[in-house]
Amino acid sequence: MIFIGERINGGFKDIQYAIKEKDKSILQKWAKVQTEAGADYIDVNMGAASNKLDDFIWMIETVQEAVDTPISIDSNKPAFLKSLVKSCKHPPIINSTTADEDKMDEIIPLAVENNASIIGLCMDKSGAPQTVEKRVELGAIIFSKAIESGLTEDKIFLDPVTMPLRYLQEQVKNQIEAIRQFTILSSPPPHIIVGLSNIASKSKEVRLINRVFLVMCITAGLDAAICDVTDEELVNSAITAEVLLNKQIYSDSYIKAYKDSKKKK
Repeated sequence: MIFIGERINGGFKDIQYAIKEKDKSILQKWAKVQTEAGADYIDVNMGAASNKLDDFIWMIETVQEAVDTPISIDSNKPAFLKSLVKSCKHPPIINSTTADEDKMDEIIPLAVENNASIIGLCMDKSGAPQTVEKRVELGAIIFSKAIESGLTEDKIFLDPVTMPLRYLQEQVKNQIEAIRQFTILSSPPPHIIVGLSNIASKSKEVRLINRVFLVMCITAGLDAAICDVTDEELVNSAITAEVLLNKQIYSDSYIKAYKDSKKKK
């Protein structure tokens, strides 16, 4: 399982403050906490806290001063991406492209040039799809374009676009079925990822919904998530799901063994 820590996001008040006041300690605290919790990548998202490229570069550099964990660049400003990728010490994940030609033509070559990975959101200019078929169609477009451009399967993450349970309950089964179908796009398949927190947006039982949804997605073929990696029960549930699916070796101390193996990488 590839865990991407979600907490360094301008949507949180403490991160907004850190960006405004250039307070490195807040970003570095979350970078360390998430890394210690087992994050494989640290998602860095400036959100609406600023519209300045220099602020985003400062965020990435500040995180990298504290930890050696690779960065997931979470930006909806394609004009920033070339500079942001160059500021990363390790090959990053570029989060994200859509199935729109103009977006793919800009982002995929940048990923190829810098040995980066991409997250492909299965949506286009018409918005987020409502059907399994449309999600899979858009995912296949992104996947084919990426492969033709020179990215390998292990550099491609497809996101079926997670919608809130509270408002679009009927979409949950479609997201899970789309994940299942992504696994047969190729052998080996691309990575499959969700922005986990979207599922429980505005819900009361946030942690429980996140945990159950993540396990359900893993059984369908999911192998990556942008999530709260500090939620130990969430992480342990994902590890256990992979053990039950024979993706990890069982022992009585399988959770400790899994986490120890991550620390050695």
